[in-house]
Amino acid sequence: MSQPFTLTVVRKVPRLALSLGIIITLLLLIMPFLALLPASHPLAVSTYTLTLVGKILCYAIVAVALDLVWGYAGLLSLGHGLFFALGGYAMGMYLMRQAAGDGLPSFMSFLSWNELPWFWTGTQHFAWALCLIVLVPGLLALIFGFFAFRSKIKGVYFSIMTQALTYAGMLLLFRNETGFGGNNGFTGFTTLLGFNITATGTRISLFVATVLLLLISLIIGFALARSKFGRVLTAVRDAENRLMFCGYDPKGFKLFVWVLSAVMCGLAGALYVPQVGIINPSEMSPTNSIEAAIWVAIGGRGTLIGPLFGAVIVNGAKSWFTVAFPEYWLFFLGLMFILVTLFLPRGVIGLVRRRRDD
Repeated sequence: MSQPFTLTVVRKVPRLALSLGIIITLLLLIMPFLALLPASHPLAVSTYTLTLVGKILCYAIVAVALDLVWGYAGLLSLGHGLFFALGGYAMGMYLMRQAAGDGLPSFMSFLSWNELPWFWTGTQHFAWALCLIVLVPGLLALIFGFFAFRSKIKGVYFSIMTQALTYAGMLLLFRNETGFGGNNGFTGFTTLLGFNITATGTRISLFVATVLLLLISLIIGFALARSKFGRVLTAVRDAENRLMFCGYDPKGFKLFVWVLSAVMCGLAGALYVPQVGIINPSEMSPTNSIEAAIWVAIGGRGTLIGPLFGAVIVNGAKSWFTVAFPEYWLFFLGLMFILVTLFLPRGVIGLVRRRRDD
């Protein structure tokens, strides 16, 4: 079994990799504070740019999380959009309670509801919202993964089941009677921890928190990949039957990384919502989960850094194409995926390896 490519590169050129990582991290941490400069200043960053980059960084966290289960454990999930949206909805519940004050959220008043549903209890407290952000995606992933891995479901069947799960969640939340705003979802947020959510200072704090979460996700990913746990995951991906003959039970390893990945997506969704200002069931669309798999494939699965670049490249191109040529965006995405599959089977990060071998 071959070692993950990222580990090989880091061991070969640790100083270069570390230097580039530090430089990029510092630039990302400095960038939001440039929004404090006057608009006429040449280095000024607009709030729109800050929101756009923050959104893309949230997607990058999802790509890293998906790479842990697909790139290392060989579990292609087409339902990670569900965990992302659940974390977003948990944060959205808190933000809606903050906007409503002592009353009911606006959509409940519109539907002539007289009281909050039982599952909204405590959502006015930020600490409880944080618990929901972690527990809801984590518990759902734990229950689903327990039964799926116990039944030895894998391969394309696992992918279909995860896609069905996120589709069922989308249909459920589209219904008004579920108490999550129906097809409109949550919007109209005003404050976060008492601070104006549209204020530049709040935007800066959210952006920095997103960068830190991305760094923590990468650190956890690399720590797992370097450990014995990571080697077992690679064995699960490449030769699960042989691993079982060696006395290992792969169910626990797969379940742990599956739940961890879901929690990371939930946290990313929680940071996404206050920056973008809306969350609705369309975030659970199977299309979004498939697009996340494309980020990983384009960047290079099993590398952690590659999917991050894939998410940045694809979503950056999407932001430009949907403005310049909106009708051709999906064609461009399909072409990008086909070209990478044909000519860069290891993804964009594979170009580094090709140059090193040359």
